[in-house]
Amino acid sequence: MSQAWTIVSGKGGVGKSMIASALGLALANRRLECCLVDADMGLRSLDMLLNMQNKVVFDALDVANRDCKLRYALVRHAAHETLSLLPAAQLGDLRTLDVQEWERIVRKAKKRAAYVIVDAPAGIGRGVRNLLAATDHCILVATPDDVSLRDAEQVTALLDSLGKPRPMLIVNRVIPEWVKAGDMYAPQTVAATLDVPLLGFVPEDRAILRALSRHESFMEADGPAHEAMERIASRFLGEYIPMPALARRRPFWRRLGKPPVSAS
Repeated sequence: MSQAWTIVSGKGGVGKSMIASALGLALANRRLECCLVDADMGLRSLDMLLNMQNKVVFDALDVANRDCKLRYALVRHAAHETLSLLPAAQLGDLRTLDVQEWERIVRKAKKRAAYVIVDAPAGIGRGVRNLLAATDHCILVATPDDVSLRDAEQVTALLDSLGKPRPMLIVNRVIPEWVKAGDMYAPQTVAATLDVPLLGFVPEDRAILRALSRHESFMEADGPAHEAMERIASRFLGEYIPMPALARRRPFWRRLGKPPVSAS
């Protein structure tokens, strides 16, 4: 049975669209039919992240307004025939599409693909609520900092109010050395704070910036982020893949080589 997943985040700039495009490519690498839906009206980015911007003719708003059928708006990836994209409208407002319109788009997309990955705009506005109502499950993307955690808590509260399942969590832009030094939250700490299951984490990787400058996906090159997304995709499909351990900073007394002082 086909599944529709919404990729959400509390705040912007956490790499949600990058995660959505990378997950789509990882599924396509496994020969699974995947349809990416860019729902960020007016601020579309998936087409550029996948180097498909020159192929866009119709968009999600055209489909919603019945100006064209879904199959004419879908753009097929040149190198991955099982991956297609429904672009967002460059001019438009997500709030103009109600729940019924999104349900129709998602329902039609699910008939064409095993996995529908919807890239939602950041935040918890009405447009995001409509998307959540139209899809089955969610993946929450956050970065390991207090601002992102606070905003992510608002997303989980919204999901609870809508009666949706708890989201799976991907922690992005993790710097292992900082986690080891105690200067950054470990991904497991972020998951425990939000009380959601951890799907995986993506380390900071210069290959991502290099790929962005070339209008390519970092999934096309080897690197820590690519390897992390492959592990995430395997867990997403139900495989058991151990989470890479990140050593935490030792307590102060252990770094001094002294035993703890017991209270009398």
